[in-house]
Parts: sequence; C-alpha cells; structure tokens
Amino acid sequence: MAEAAIMVAGPRVSIPVAVILGRRTVARGGWNVPSWHAVGVVAGENLPGRDTRAVPVLKSDDEEQFLWGGLNVELYRDATEAYWSNLVGRQPALFILCSHKEDGMLEPRSVTADMHEAGSSMEGDDQVLSAAIPAEVYHQLERFVVEHHKPEVKRKRKRTDWTGSKED
Repeated sequence: MAEAAIMVAGPRVSIPVAVILGRRTVARGGWNVPSWHAVGVVAGENLPGRDTRAVPVLKSDDEEQFLWGGLNVELYRDATEAYWSNLVGRQPALFILCSHKEDGMLEPRSVTADMHEAGSSMEGDDQVLSAAIPAEVYHQLERFVVEHHKPEVKRKRKRTDWTGSKED
C-alpha cells in the first residue's frame, strides 16, 4: 500500500528583510529580567546576510538593540485570507517568530504576515513580536493578495428537519 505524501507548496514570493530587536531590563518581583520588543523590520536592497546575527546597533543606559539579517517574509497562496485580514486590520503588522537561546538572547527564526502562523507559534515556547510593515513589504503583500486571494463563497446552509415529520 502506498504511503500518502504530504505536499507543501513552496512560497510564491520571498521578500528579504532584516530585523532589529530591542532589549531592556525590567524589574519583576524583585528580579531584573530582560524584556524584548521589535524595534522594526527593514526591507530593501543591500540588506545584511544570514551571518549577521545579533549585531549591536545601539547601546544606551536603558536599552540595547540588535540587528538580525538574512530573514525572508515568505508569501503562500493558501494564506491569502490571513494576509488580507492583516492588511485591513487596524494596525497591519509583520510577526517575528523568535526562540530563546541559552545565553539569554532572543533569536528571530522567521518573519511572517500570517497572524494564524504567529498564533500557532505562541502556543509553543516561541515568543512572537510584532512590528509595522515596511512600505516595500506592504506593497508586495498587497499586490500578492490582490492577485491570489479568492474569497470563500458564503453559502446558506439548508436546515435539517430533526423532527422527522414532513409538512405537505
């Protein structure tokens, strides 16, 4: 008997980006703990490569900022509903999916415009940060949705007669 193969479509569009994460130390319950936030996502030409990891770009008394390069926003046809919802929402955002490292750093693994993917990552051990969508990414995302999104046709369901009686 042949095994069923799971087919995953590759991305239709891959947009190179870099991420800047900020770290502050905050007091919680008598402890000083790091608090991470997304400073922003950068898109365009001449972005740093994948070997650019946790490069310090700012250090002040209350915050440190780090640059991570070599990431991509990958757009898939089967996620256009989530992209559309993101674009028409109050604050369109990119979601940065991060994992905690043993040295206390937060490492971005991927960047997505799919809020469902971000929600799934939050159910695990990942930390998800959000940042405003850069104009270059916004325009490509919008074009992708216009070209590929096919809204689901709403159909009214016929009610089932649970009583078993038929009216003539």
